[in-house]
Amino acid sequence: MFRILAKEKLNPTVTRMEIEAPLAARKAQAGQFVILRADERGERIPLTIAGTDRERGSVTVIYQIVGGATMALERREAGECIPDLVGPLGTPTEVEGLHNVAVVGGGVGCAIALPVARRLHELGARVTSVVGFRSRELVILEEEFRSYSDRFFMATDDGSCGERGNVCGPLGRLLAAGERFDRVIAIGPLVMMKFVAELTKKYGVPTVASMNPIMIDGTGMCGCCRVSVGGEMKFACVDGPDFDAHRIDFDEAISRAKLYADFEARAREKGCNLMKKGVQ
Repeated sequence: MFRILAKEKLNPTVTRMEIEAPLAARKAQAGQFVILRADERGERIPLTIAGTDRERGSVTVIYQIVGGATMALERREAGECIPDLVGPLGTPTEVEGLHNVAVVGGGVGCAIALPVARRLHELGARVTSVVGFRSRELVILEEEFRSYSDRFFMATDDGSCGERGNVCGPLGRLLAAGERFDRVIAIGPLVMMKFVAELTKKYGVPTVASMNPIMIDGTGMCGCCRVSVGGEMKFACVDGPDFDAHRIDFDEAISRAKLYADFEARAREKGCNLMKKGVQ
């Protein structure tokens, strides 16, 4: 059993949770993930490790409530235990030898981008963070990003925080002004990463995207997390989650991501109905 040490709401749909898992905490690196279950009958949930505390023997995950599995996890409180947590899984993000990097995060993907920015900062790289959200009320981890960034830019769709627009605005201006990044690391919604990749390809800037497809076992055996990269099939859980963004078939990935959208919507509706008066 794995005890929940702390739980914090970051915005109406996103929660940060610290879980006691000393073995995972000892080995985890930026970009890796864990798979956990909220209860004995629950689904396996892959979540990127947002932070570790080796002294406390804990890993921190940040998740968005999108379906039945994350709704079940959200019902767990500090002091309670979850039955399973496996990790770290996946290949760590390559950060060694980089000197000038743009870390681009979108929405809850910023939870994955933050440990990458932190590690780059620790290694002495010049970090430019560009983050995007739909609106001010959905902004997460702003102060943390600022503390690990040499330059920080924020955009929101409605202009309620930072500049109006998306992450391609500030990133595009930097590239057009002649900024030469060693690498751009994009983490967020598939559509966002697709357009970041199209932008950086015009300027010949090496770009990595962190993929988070449907996943079950985390060992490459189930095949659910397959991603087409340069015409070859890759598995995000063992070959990734980071891939060359200029070679990813984003249209295929976007199509596959929609497979269970209706199922997740029904799970959310069911969970909300349970809260209605008179429903058991």
